[in-house]
Amino acid sequence: MSGAQGKAAKIAGGVGVIAEVDESRINTRLEQGWIDESYKDLEKLFKAVQRAIDEKKATALAYHGNIVDLLQYVEKNNIHIELLSDQTSCHAAYDGGYCPQGLTFKERTQMLLQDKEKFEKLVDKTLVDHFKLIKKLVDRGTYFFDYGNSFLKAIYDTGEMQVSKNGIDDSEGFIFPSYVEDIMGPMLFDYGYGPFRWVCLSGKEEDLIKTDKAAMDCIDINRRCQDRDNYNWIRDAKKNELVVGTKARILYQDAAGRLKIALKFNEMVKNNEVGPIMLGRDHHDVSGTDSPFRETANIKDGSNIMADMATQCFAGNAGRGMSLVALHNGGGVGIGKSINGGFGMVLDGSERVDTILSTSIPWDVMGGVARRAWARNDHSIETVIKFNKDFNDTDHITLPFIANESLVKDLINKNIK
Repeated sequence: MSGAQGKAAKIAGGVGVIAEVDESRINTRLEQGWIDESYKDLEKLFKAVQRAIDEKKATALAYHGNIVDLLQYVEKNNIHIELLSDQTSCHAAYDGGYCPQGLTFKERTQMLLQDKEKFEKLVDKTLVDHFKLIKKLVDRGTYFFDYGNSFLKAIYDTGEMQVSKNGIDDSEGFIFPSYVEDIMGPMLFDYGYGPFRWVCLSGKEEDLIKTDKAAMDCIDINRRCQDRDNYNWIRDAKKNELVVGTKARILYQDAAGRLKIALKFNEMVKNNEVGPIMLGRDHHDVSGTDSPFRETANIKDGSNIMADMATQCFAGNAGRGMSLVALHNGGGVGIGKSINGGFGMVLDGSERVDTILSTSIPWDVMGGVARRAWARNDHSIETVIKFNKDFNDTDHITLPFIANESLVKDLINKNIK
């Protein structure tokens, strides 16, 4: 359990249930206000769910127990689930990231230390049972998406071939899409929208409030629906109590939006309106990560099976003068399953920083949009055309020549026998 799932459900106006075997995680989220209530009894839990639905009350509930127990109860009692996902740490399924059904968290830890062979067999059995339950619920109308933490890959690694899309191997992915393939890619990444971050290094709440206001002023809510959503997000950020610890904020923006906000922040630092600010982003971004089961799953120009985009993003950011540039392996889906390139940029109010921002932020975002355009993702092609027009004095991205499918088929039929 992270804080994100329950908080997201409440912000979206839904009723969220998050299963977690480690009670300490639940207690932390209760103390921080990220979830509202916790239950060990499934009957009581779903009475609370139904009550919240009837009252149209946005609620985040925790189930202290195994997700497979929860799904078995749902399936047996014919309870309809609108949305279902899994954020288990399956990149380390056999090292404690996935808890077998029938074991408490304490028993899982003991078995992991004392009898790992038996532990691994129980993990495999639970993963397969988990998968079969999801299939049943999907057949009943549930929308399931893979978050990307190697959940479906872990099922495939048990030898359960039903999860394979082509029924042979994992080269074409799995029967359920990752949420990047189905949601994030076409709705956000294809346009260049991703998790733009900033930290108020002064540690002052008032600086965070000022930057929220400045970011809102930079967003044109009539440009795209994504901009209106992001405006509402930042407008309500304080009310939704999103900060735990560091005075930081995250806001999905595209290349032009990030640059506009970054330059405004640097101006505010220059004018002593706020203290220094550190910019960054999540690695789960448009250009920052190569991961065949998540970020690059739907970039079929070769990026879905290669790992060079993040490296190029990293090198370009270094060459353009970012304060901190990182390249690492793993990042949520496991070592060997992704390459991540990240950056940090300290805003000190100088013209030097303005120059770095103007060259590096478009590079950091548009490399990924270019890949998506070369993969013939429609919205990315539209985005690149507009970018080339808006930045025609400084930048240019080549576009693919889209062949006429019927012409290609006719030529093949005529010339190949």
